[in-house]
Amino acid sequence: MVLDALQKIKAEDDSSLSYRRSCREGICGSCSMNIDGTNTVACLRPIDADTSRPTTITPLPHMFVIKDLVVDLTNFYQQYKLIEPWLKTTKPPKDGREYRQSPSDRKKLDGLYECILCASCTTSCPSYWWNPEEFLGPAALLHAYRWIADSRDEFTEPRLQALTDDHTRLYRCRTIKNCTATCPKSLNPADAINKMKTRHLLSTSRKG
Repeated sequence: MVLDALQKIKAEDDSSLSYRRSCREGICGSCSMNIDGTNTVACLRPIDADTSRPTTITPLPHMFVIKDLVVDLTNFYQQYKLIEPWLKTTKPPKDGREYRQSPSDRKKLDGLYECILCASCTTSCPSYWWNPEEFLGPAALLHAYRWIADSRDEFTEPRLQALTDDHTRLYRCRTIKNCTATCPKSLNPADAINKMKTRHLLSTSRKG
């Protein structure tokens, strides 16, 4: 994998080379970067077998670069925190131990909870490039929908309200779908965003 090549370069050629990495299994999202024009995680990207062509590795685009392949993700994580990514309820579970969920309701979370917050999708999104202070970006919105879609969560409407009080948080999405095309986990943030827009419009129409 490309991460192995970077490890070898750092160990044998240039110890000052800086990049993030941790699990090496496509789980932590630390080693996200742009490889040959595509945002991905280096630990899941095979080295091109055609060694006659160079592999071009750059930091994630449209982010402040701290050093080499390390970018500043402060704003990205603040936006993730803003959507309150945890289960919110008003009462304890019936048995006092856990909030139960049917298999069918649990299945609705497939394709949402697997996000590893690598920022590949968010940094590939033109809408985010243009409005990083206002638009939350595909990763944060995917996680927002993960909790909105969770049958155990009791704050669906307040969550939607928080995203739509300022329309730029959600509706800056123009469904370009760069996010879906680049996700190293083959998730579909664009679909999750569209489902949230639909739920909000339905909720608004019922109130009207």
